[in-house]
Amino acid sequence: MPPNEDDVGPLWPELPYAAWKDTYATLHLWTQIVGKIRLKQTPWLNHSWHVVLYLWPRGLTTSSIPYGDRTFQLDFDFLDHVLRASTSDGGQKEIRLVPRSVAEFYADLMRSLSELGIEVRINELPNEILDAIRFSEDHIHASYDRDFAQRFWRVLVQSERVLSRFRTSFIGKCSPVHFFWGSFDLAVTRFSGRRAPPLPAGESVPNLPEEVVRDAYSHEVSSAGFWPGGQGIDYPAFYSYASPAPPGFSSAMTRPSQAFWSRDLNEYILPYDVVRTADNPDEVLMEFLTATYDAAASAGNWDRAALECRIGVPGKPRPVP
Repeated sequence: MPPNEDDVGPLWPELPYAAWKDTYATLHLWTQIVGKIRLKQTPWLNHSWHVVLYLWPRGLTTSSIPYGDRTFQLDFDFLDHVLRASTSDGGQKEIRLVPRSVAEFYADLMRSLSELGIEVRINELPNEILDAIRFSEDHIHASYDRDFAQRFWRVLVQSERVLSRFRTSFIGKCSPVHFFWGSFDLAVTRFSGRRAPPLPAGESVPNLPEEVVRDAYSHEVSSAGFWPGGQGIDYPAFYSYASPAPPGFSSAMTRPSQAFWSRDLNEYILPYDVVRTADNPDEVLMEFLTATYDAAASAGNWDRAALECRIGVPGKPRPVP
């Protein structure tokens, strides 16, 4: 018998930033270590799509990572609260997710991989974080609250479900729905098909090579996703932005009414609690995703007739005129 809401908690649980920010900070760094291992072993793919993590039914996963003629995989399991390392020749190790320093987690993971016959050396400096500390030297971040880590994952599960449905109405180039460990957000990105002008001089991301940023924004995009907060937005939120932002995009009429343009972040923001507390959260989130994309595509003069289609329906092939 499947579990009910009383067993697993609300589908869209509360995720107050202040209550879990220490766990958030530690988990962010743990995912960076795991993500950098995938980065080190995986051939470069456009827009850094090769470095991301994906949702799976128990947490976040790297998916299969090449290692010579073998493969391995790293899975965050937020039900059993372990990081599981598995290899294609049957090896497996588990690292407990408990309150422990980033340095201890890093050492334990590297030791476990070595015992599985996998030797990987990564750049230990975290990306996209100010005042970054090398993983092996970080004894400051050491928090892990099982309940909040699981709540965060459950928000990602529901968000991915809606973002994936939104993605089906676009036949142009579009990213998967994936999790970027650098910025710690779930995202899906649509492309107009046109190259973007070079980014303005001085536009950079902390501890991220300039060539990575240039590759990420080499073409015009409309991107949306979920982010647990920070940088002056001390609450979880859904976001949507265009790069480069076309004239008039920031002043477009968007929906729902609680969505707003953040001058500090240069993107539209919809507080997560607006979605969580709605009678129909899926509908409210889809409204935000659709309205902000409409604003970006209209203001940017995208060839919408060539790029868009009906939203997908399970089991029914897309009708082609």
